[in-house]
Amino acid sequence: MVAIEETVRTVDQQRFRDAMGTVAAAVAIVATIEDDVPHGTTVSAFMSLSLEPPMALVSLDNRSELLAIVERTRAVSINVLQSHQAEVASAFASRRDDRFAGVDWRRRDGLPEIAESAAWLGCSVTEIVPGGDHTLLLCLVHDAEVHGGSPMVYYQRQFGTHAAV
Repeated sequence: MVAIEETVRTVDQQRFRDAMGTVAAAVAIVATIEDDVPHGTTVSAFMSLSLEPPMALVSLDNRSELLAIVERTRAVSINVLQSHQAEVASAFASRRDDRFAGVDWRRRDGLPEIAESAAWLGCSVTEIVPGGDHTLLLCLVHDAEVHGGSPMVYYQRQFGTHAAV
């Protein structure tokens, strides 16, 4: 990797946020289980990374409690949410301790699966890469299931869904 010189000018944080707000992103719950306790958080920064082997990439804030746990478990599920699951997305984006309270979920291959999610991926974390104030998880996908439905997207700091043009 090439290091960026600290003297290089960067855009103002608000202008960067505003620009990135114009990018519609899928919303998911990234989760793991440690000591029989589920942990998870809402993300909109995840994507397909590779088909051979099948990999996904997830970005977590460096201050995330989930990041510290995933560094130990080295396994995550990615639960892609449907458009009607805004309440679930908000609960997992909160700072409350038990984000799984009142959420319909089950253990699948040792990882949390949120009921009614549009899709579920079970992954092992192969690499953890620092990137500014976030950390990237490179995830090898072991299992995936599509449940369907309208996807939830995050656009202009609001939850919504996709509409065909």
